[in-house]
Amino acid sequence: MTQNRAPYDPYDAERPLLLRCACGQDHAPGQHPEGAATDPEQLGRSFIEASLVKALFPQEPLRRAFLRAAGRRGAMAAIASVLPLASLQAMAQEKKAPEKKDLKVGFIAITCATPLIMADPLGFYRQQGLNVQLNKTAGWALIRDKMLNKEHDASHFLSPMPLAISMGLGATQVPMNVATIQNTNGQAITLHVKHKDKRDPKSWKGFKFAVPFEYSMHNFLLRYYVAEAGLNPDTDIQIRVTPPPEMVANLRAGNIDGFLGPDPFNQRAVYDEVGFIHILSKEIWDGHPCCAFGTSTEFIQKNPASFAALYRAVLTAAAMAREAKNRELIAKVISPTAYLNQPETVVNQVLTGKFADGLGGIKTVPDRADFDPVPWQSMAVWMLTQMKRWGYIKGDVDYKQIAEKVFLMTDARKYMAELGQKAPPAGAAYPKFKIMGREFDPAKADAYAKGFAISKLSA
Repeated sequence: MTQNRAPYDPYDAERPLLLRCACGQDHAPGQHPEGAATDPEQLGRSFIEASLVKALFPQEPLRRAFLRAAGRRGAMAAIASVLPLASLQAMAQEKKAPEKKDLKVGFIAITCATPLIMADPLGFYRQQGLNVQLNKTAGWALIRDKMLNKEHDASHFLSPMPLAISMGLGATQVPMNVATIQNTNGQAITLHVKHKDKRDPKSWKGFKFAVPFEYSMHNFLLRYYVAEAGLNPDTDIQIRVTPPPEMVANLRAGNIDGFLGPDPFNQRAVYDEVGFIHILSKEIWDGHPCCAFGTSTEFIQKNPASFAALYRAVLTAAAMAREAKNRELIAKVISPTAYLNQPETVVNQVLTGKFADGLGGIKTVPDRADFDPVPWQSMAVWMLTQMKRWGYIKGDVDYKQIAEKVFLMTDARKYMAELGQKAPPAGAAYPKFKIMGREFDPAKADAYAKGFAISKLSA
């Protein structure tokens, strides 16, 4: 005897929201309960909506309470007021099936990885037919090793890392690629509270600083900044490699005087009242790259559809993260233990750009962190000039060849256009930049690398 049942509603507050089927429910595709939508477009829309509700309210009792109070339409209207649901749903297009659906992606728990992280709870990977396991990793050397050992299929990288690995610097030489820049800006120089009277970097002689890795923008920007003040970073200060999650503890213990590190740890030092923000990295180079999303050349060659699906998911997330109106919601989504494991207020201050500076002031800097995904090849060239400047690279450097081999500008242009995003025009891969007022022309990279008063090349 057939039992009469009400039409299946994926937003029913009495049902647990388990995302196994594309419709957002706990059953295999094709096994939809009576009354469930089976139209692909409707399923895609329901999936995104259900994913958003689950990400915002991971605890089932809170989710049920929200849905009871607001109702399905009210809930979606509230979320749509800050999220571009229609655009996200339009991006969910039918693509070639991934060769490898179950993927492991490494990340470090920092706001630099915002697009890569948020793509998980918001369902963008699943929307592309992927089952991605995000693996929180302790430090950058481990990120490198897990990629070299093929324990991770793709990874959150510091943007200079794929260049270094591809050249065999500090590791086995394995061709790696940068698919997108994960974030621009998003760093700061944070000093211990005892140094509030030492705002002039000329007074930092003998200071101990932490950076997350040798092949990092943090290292290169710190070196650039102190050298412009007349200090030699190799002799006048100490620079120690320290995993980002350990930076605040080392500052508190007095093991370091400061760090040029990723957020949210600059803001966390302020929150814990052990440090203050001396300068945002955007004040050194506004729009500078920081972290990247990438993988090995071998993975791309063997799994082109899987790579394309990953690319689309991360670009979709980056487009959403660029919108200021979404930042508070994103802070809520990425703050929990599984991801950043930070107080939401700390992440919110970083992403919205309205923050306490630790000096008694409240600053408003909307682009303190941004998420422009374009892997400009001139950025790669600048990184190579700094590796050359500080002795990480010996001998002659073919800057353009390396940049074009590692930074996938053509692919970025293709997939951004495919998703309806504003893509850089063909041939525009080498824009000029200004770092502390000094213009960088990638066409004159070698002269630039050799043109500094303080460097290994001038010693």
